[in-house]
Amino acid sequence: MTVIYAETALLADRWHKDVHVHIDSAGRICDVAIGHPKGDKNADVKTASPIHVSCLLPAPANAHSHAFQRAMAGLTERRSGTTQDSFWSWRDLMFRFLDQLTPDHIEAIAAFVQMEMLEAGYATNVEFHYVHHNPDGTAYDNPAEMSDRIMAATSQSGIGLTLLPVLYQFGGCDLRPLVRGQNRFHNNLDDFARLIDLVQTSVAKLNPDAQFGIAAHSLRAVVPDSIAAIRAMAASRPFHMHVAEQRAEIEEVKAALGARPVEWLLDNTDIDETCCLIHCTQMLTDETERLARSGAVAGLCPITESSLGDGIFDGVNWIAAGGQIAIGSDSNIRISLAEEMRTLEYSQRLRDQSRAALADHDRSCGRFIFDAINTGGALAAGRKTGIIATGYWADLMALDDDAIHLVGRDGDCLIDSFVFAGDDRLISDVWAAGRHMVQNGQHIDHARITANYRTVLAALRDVI
Repeated sequence: MTVIYAETALLADRWHKDVHVHIDSAGRICDVAIGHPKGDKNADVKTASPIHVSCLLPAPANAHSHAFQRAMAGLTERRSGTTQDSFWSWRDLMFRFLDQLTPDHIEAIAAFVQMEMLEAGYATNVEFHYVHHNPDGTAYDNPAEMSDRIMAATSQSGIGLTLLPVLYQFGGCDLRPLVRGQNRFHNNLDDFARLIDLVQTSVAKLNPDAQFGIAAHSLRAVVPDSIAAIRAMAASRPFHMHVAEQRAEIEEVKAALGARPVEWLLDNTDIDETCCLIHCTQMLTDETERLARSGAVAGLCPITESSLGDGIFDGVNWIAAGGQIAIGSDSNIRISLAEEMRTLEYSQRLRDQSRAALADHDRSCGRFIFDAINTGGALAAGRKTGIIATGYWADLMALDDDAIHLVGRDGDCLIDSFVFAGDDRLISDVWAAGRHMVQNGQHIDHARITANYRTVLAALRDVI
């Protein structure tokens, strides 16, 4: 039994003082006692020394990540020689970088990324994993080799995992063949089904909170019949897909299928709360409202969407229509929960020349977004998490109340100060399913994981 005593904690209904959170040996919250000061015998604390924190919050899931791209952060910020650099010129550089990566590289990079996620306040990594094969497209002896390396990384980092093997078939809606770099992604439906079986077997050997789901890369890369097949294969598990990220993508899909991507999916696919559709930065107002009403989660990656010039998600209308959101770090150019939330809110303010764009009458901006990404992130991860309550995984983060940015703050102002005035250095502790992986602001295995990553970076020097 682990017990955390929090001077203040954000529970499912509101803020509370003097909270004891009891965590069982499996990593689930088994009791929450409210209103008992530290040392109060009525708190029924069954441990001699509860862990004492100032401010306890649920720790959200990182709903969308391509771990390997972390190692190319900072290498793509120069002109490529084209008239105007864009997502597409960046993608060419990414393919060239990816060509160099071995399974050992992937594991070390993923462990580092997951460690950074935990230090940033995320308790779960939802990994949108499409690197399956050798650089020439041939399968490894174990077709799930690369998936197993992502799972091996979690054994080092201790993060919660929802692994999403990704189906990727073609280079475009015209069924053009994949180019070098993309060859590592390819599977036909039969091979993909075998991969899913192997992944399911491996996930069952991990910590009991580990999950898997299924993803289709996009309507550009997967034919409609295959989307229907793997959507059925996912059943009640998470189903993720890139949609409506770039204008060129919209036009290509519209020319091939006679409808914009979101429009086509809503008319031809079973879209519900098990679906997380990534980016959604190029949607029309009616698409925004229809998709929001479907129950699907919008997987937003504001830092990456800014980096790649994707556009601005219409968060105001989405929320007004009852839509769910989750936050992901996508390209992992920078892993920061606070900055993702800040960038999302500021994008709405800049577009609409407003303030407090995503607040409501009862909650501040930071609080509203934080609550929303905890709820949506839990759906996207297929994980019982997102609130501090009995029966939920103990995915928790603590803010350091001694931090200068939090002095004199309480209630929603604690989260607002974290998001808008501070950064991830305000995080003192993080638990993933009860595993106390971040203590005093740093991952418990920070030095070793970082040293391994440093070795990889040295080996990949000058590859772009």
